Amino acid sequence: MRTLELTNISGFVSEFILLGFPCHRDIQNLLFVLFSFVYVLTLLGNTSIICAVWSSRKLHTPMYILLANFSFLEICYVSSDVPKMLANIISQTKSISYAGCLLQFYFFFSMCAAECLFLSVMSFDRFLAICRPLHYPAIMTYHLCARLVVFCWAGGFLWLLTPLTLISQVPFCGPNIIDHFLCDLAPLLALSCAPVSGITLICGIISSLIIFLTFLYILGTYFCVLSVVLQVPTGSGRHKAFSTCASHLAVVSLFYGSVMVMYVSPGSADYPGMQKFVTLFYALATPLFNPFIYNFQNKDMKDALKKILSVL
Repeated sequence: MRTLELTNISGFVSEFILLGFPCHRDIQNLLFVLFSFVYVLTLLGNTSIICAVWSSRKLHTPMYILLANFSFLEICYVSSDVPKMLANIISQTKSISYAGCLLQFYFFFSMCAAECLFLSVMSFDRFLAICRPLHYPAIMTYHLCARLVVFCWAGGFLWLLTPLTLISQVPFCGPNIIDHFLCDLAPLLALSCAPVSGITLICGIISSLIIFLTFLYILGTYFCVLSVVLQVPTGSGRHKAFSTCASHLAVVSLFYGSVMVMYVSPGSADYPGMQKFVTLFYALATPLFNPFIYNFQNKDMKDALKKILSVL
C-alpha cells in the first residue's frame, strides 16, 4: 500500500489514500465478494421497483411515483461510493484524486440529504391519504407530485453546496491518509493543515438541520396519522391504514437510526471502526433492505412484479 504524501507543484495534496478495511488479503477478497453481491442485489431490488411502477397502470399514482423516484435515488446513492470502495479493496494504491474526493463527498451526502427530503415527502403523502382522504385527489395531483420530486432532488444537491464550497477552500498539505472507505467530512477535515473549527461547526449545523428538521416533520405527520388511525373502528380499516405506513416507517427507522448514531451520538467520531461500520450500514445495507421491505409489505407491488417475471 502506498503511504507517501503526494503533492502537486504548489505543495498541496493532489490525492488521498482511502485505507478502507486494512486486514489480511484473504479477508479483503472475501469482503470484495460480499460487498459486490450486496451491491448487485441492491441494484436489482431497486430496479425491480422502478420497473414494476413503470409497467403497471395500477401503480401510476403519486405514492408509487414517489417510491420509484426513491428507488432510483437509492441506486444513485449506493453507486456514489460502493464502486470506488470495491476498486480500492482489490487495489494496491487505494488512492482517490483530490477532485474525486470532493465530488464523492458532494454526491454521496447530497443524495443522503435528498433521501431525507424524499422520506419527508412520502410521509406527507401518507398523511394526506389517511388524514385527508376526501381531499387527497384534489391536493396530491400529478403536477404537485412532480414538483415535490424536483424539490427533493434539487434540494438535496443545493443543500450541500455550502459545505462543498467551504471544504474546497481548506488547505491539505499532508498527511493524505483517510482512515475510511469514503471521503467523509470528519476524517477529511482532520487532515487540514490549518484550523478548521469554524468550517466544522458550519458543516455540522447544516447536516444536523436537514436531519432533525426532516425527522421531526416525519414524526409530526405520523403522530397525526396515529391519532386518526386509533379513531378507526378495530378491523380491516385500521389494519389497512397501519399496513400502508409500516413499510415507510421501517425505512425511516433504518435510515435515521444509523445516521443519528453516526452524526449525533457524542464521541462516535473517536472510534474510526465504529464510523466505518455505521457508515457502511446506511450506505450499503439500508438501500439493500428498502426494496425488500416495500415489496414484501405491498400486495400491489408483488402482483406487478409477478407480471414482469411471467413475461420474462
